[in-house]
Amino acid sequence: MPPPDPAPAPPAEAVAPLIRGVAVLQRLTEANGVLSPSALERATGLARSTVDRIVATLVRMGYVRLDGRDATLTPRVMELGNAYLAALRLPDLLSARADALADALDESVSLAVPDRDGIRFVHQATRRRAMSLSFRMGDLLPAERTAPGPLFATEWTADAWRTWRTRRQQDPHDRRFPAVPPVLRPPAGLTAYEDFERRTKDAAAAHYALDDQLIEPGLVAVSVPVRDPRTARIACVASVVSHTSRHTAAGLRDTLLPRLRTAVATMEEDLRQAPPPAPGAPRSGTALWTGASKQELGREFVESLARGLTVLTAFGEGRAELTLTDVAKATGLARATARRALITYEHLGLLTPADAPTDAAPDAGPAHRAFALTPRVLSLGFPPLSRTSLPRIATPHLRALTDAIQETTALAVLTESGDEIQYTARVPASHVMSVDIRPGTRLPAAATAAGRLLGQGSPTTPTPAAYTVTDEELEQGVRSIAVPIRDRTGRAIAALNVAAHVARRTTAHCVDDILPALRATASHIETDLHTASRFTHVPLT
Repeated sequence: MPPPDPAPAPPAEAVAPLIRGVAVLQRLTEANGVLSPSALERATGLARSTVDRIVATLVRMGYVRLDGRDATLTPRVMELGNAYLAALRLPDLLSARADALADALDESVSLAVPDRDGIRFVHQATRRRAMSLSFRMGDLLPAERTAPGPLFATEWTADAWRTWRTRRQQDPHDRRFPAVPPVLRPPAGLTAYEDFERRTKDAAAAHYALDDQLIEPGLVAVSVPVRDPRTARIACVASVVSHTSRHTAAGLRDTLLPRLRTAVATMEEDLRQAPPPAPGAPRSGTALWTGASKQELGREFVESLARGLTVLTAFGEGRAELTLTDVAKATGLARATARRALITYEHLGLLTPADAPTDAAPDAGPAHRAFALTPRVLSLGFPPLSRTSLPRIATPHLRALTDAIQETTALAVLTESGDEIQYTARVPASHVMSVDIRPGTRLPAAATAAGRLLGQGSPTTPTPAAYTVTDEELEQGVRSIAVPIRDRTGRAIAALNVAAHVARRTTAHCVDDILPALRATASHIETDLHTASRFTHVPLT
């Protein structure tokens, strides 16, 4: 990937550590969520000591964990993207319609928003097939190689077109878009400029657009704009995506476009009837927390980075547009600190002056303007985690629990039949004699602690016990204790289990010594799960 163009010099009041921290998060995101400190040093151009301090701060915030020497993004970092998606409201208002359309058509359906001269997906309803859509929520794609792109380009200004042409000239092979394969050759008979301009004119006239294998061979899509009823501008674009083994681009248009248009009309009616959002409570106490962390960790904790990142989480549902006063109040930060963070984020393209009219003059400073998050916030860790699963979320926590109690830990779910459990993750303890049950193994639910706990959560008894213990019922010598893992609605969807030999643990030991650690670990898993599943589907297996 070629180096990015030289960025404009940051304003004098910008927060340099915040700029560096954002760069680290973006490079981790581009690397699919994992990089060693030395690789981060090369990718960012920062000094190793600076990288180490930034990583230590992100670890303290729960956005990164250390796996050996590697820095790995955690589901907690998705709260930054969640703030943007909650403020946007479109996923909450329209995702059910997109999911229903995907079910009805048996094809993948997505919702996308513009990000300058690119697009980003904000919802995906993907069909599971051997040949399936691999784009992730938050991935940035070049507008000219997508079906939504020409539709968004119908609203571009002259400056936007100049920006696009400059980018195409500097990066004709799209090597700065890691989510798509590089361009091998331009369309026959047309330059890339002429082709996209023609497709934009066609989209303006027809009110739909096609992607006929623009991204890669075999991928086709048809897109229709969803317009904001207040402004008549495009709020997002809904797309049906398929493969040439099932549809040609023309066939997709002829057979599925009418149904897509019907669904879009319903989406626009949903937007028209949506009540004003009720502001949720922003996270409180962050300023005190960052101060306490600085006192504890000293130089290794970059307080200005931590404080700056909390500014993004001040936004959310009912808080789409915030002034400096709003941000300072929501975060507990001093106005001067919040102001410098806003200036920094506007420079980085993560914030933009809000469209809503205010009493401020057009050239007013950040103290008097309202700001809104941009889709670029999704570049801070969201794509590589948007397709995580419960076993992936749980495994680092299982590893920590096993290290703490020196017993084998596992995660299990109830099968569809309800009479078996399936183990989906496991971390063994280092004992000569240990419980050897591997992921994928199925066991009778009635004979296991996890199965008994989850079996109680039936429609007639939806709340399972706080924990369950079995004593040599599955096998002689095996004692087990399990606690539930609950989703955002409070439903028990999995069980966290510890299995030990009876010679090492009595039942009283399991309850008195292991249960508190088991419950604490379940709480950590649930926190990550609830963050990850706010706008994405998290599979249980």
